[in-house]
Amino acid sequence: MRKPIIEDTAKPVEPILSSSPPPSDGNTTFVAMRHRNYQLYFGGQLISNIGTWMQVIAQGWVVYQLGHSELTLGLVAFASAIPTLIISPWGGVVVDRVSRRNLLMMTQSGAMILAFALAALTFSNVVQEWHVIILAALLGVVNAFDAPARQAFVPEMVGKKDLPNAIALNSMMFNSARVIGPAIAGMMLAVIGAAWCFTLNGISFFAVLTGLWLMKLPPHQRRQQTTSPWQQLVSGLRYAAGTREIAALILLSLVFSIFGVSYFTILPAFVEKTLHQGAIAYGWVNTASGLGAVMGALLLANQVSHGRRGKLLVITNIAFPLILIAFAFVSIYPLSLLLAFGLGIGFMVQFTTINTLLQTRVEDSFRGRVMGLYTLTFFGFAPFGNLMIGALGEKMGLGFAMTLFAICSLVLSRVVLTKMPEVQSLP
Repeated sequence: MRKPIIEDTAKPVEPILSSSPPPSDGNTTFVAMRHRNYQLYFGGQLISNIGTWMQVIAQGWVVYQLGHSELTLGLVAFASAIPTLIISPWGGVVVDRVSRRNLLMMTQSGAMILAFALAALTFSNVVQEWHVIILAALLGVVNAFDAPARQAFVPEMVGKKDLPNAIALNSMMFNSARVIGPAIAGMMLAVIGAAWCFTLNGISFFAVLTGLWLMKLPPHQRRQQTTSPWQQLVSGLRYAAGTREIAALILLSLVFSIFGVSYFTILPAFVEKTLHQGAIAYGWVNTASGLGAVMGALLLANQVSHGRRGKLLVITNIAFPLILIAFAFVSIYPLSLLLAFGLGIGFMVQFTTINTLLQTRVEDSFRGRVMGLYTLTFFGFAPFGNLMIGALGEKMGLGFAMTLFAICSLVLSRVVLTKMPEVQSLP
């Protein structure tokens, strides 16, 4: 293993919380909740993410109804993620240089404005595909800074001891919203339309902004920067590439983002063409997947993977593509819900385990930049998979496209784990 390159000479200290958290009552599933700042963060993010999932579902449905094109669904996803490909490494540099709470308040405010803009266009009945593509691209710019900031902010709220539990609870919160949001969106789409989904998403951002504002954190202490942003970016890349475990985890995230979860892009078309269902069923397929993800997050929060995270990662790398292949050809609606539940578990366990292993191994001085690279793989390269699966689905069929991507995910993940086998033994 090459020795990581360190450019910060001062050893970072454990974040100082506003007050000492009460001792744990022995319940390890929700131990991170003993931190008041994390309680505020969790509650605000839960409400905001419910709104976000409502917008995701409504936006996909609106775009597909405008043109009935799988390729356009891929283009919207491409537009939302391509800014992340360009900006997120720099976003990680910014995260390591500024107050993470202030940065999050700025990004969340930006996302709120974009949600209200989409709602206004939809209410006025002038929304077109290019409107959605532009707004999705602007949201991608916001997310390029927001995602690494949120990842790096967690240790400031809970410290290192409760960090794995907080990451698992974050995943549970995100996917609880993924259960609630699509269910609400499916009903609202059928009853009062997409515009109200976008409006409620905009309103939901007030919850997370209020939570961030109420947090009691020590004043941000700016480190004296002895290197330029470019030098910081390069040193972060060298650190990630020179630490084999971190490099392997980022590569696994890359493979899974491009080939594993891109099926979600063509899900509206799958529900209509393969399952022969409408908006409500589309919401329930997403809800089933979200329920599976919540189940996976609860298992991880209860530390069932403690000491066996590497082995669990290997298992899900095999199981998820196999479930996706089965899902690709199912035409029975109840069976599709069951398989979607399994896909949710696989998605959750995979990405939460990768996130936890990264966060518990990265040095504090590189945290923002490494999580920026994680964001780059999670969001930045995903558009290429989204665009490819949209084009393949339109030309060759939805089942063929999903199956091909599942096989690529399985094979490439095995290549990474074979070349870097130490990941399989990570605790």
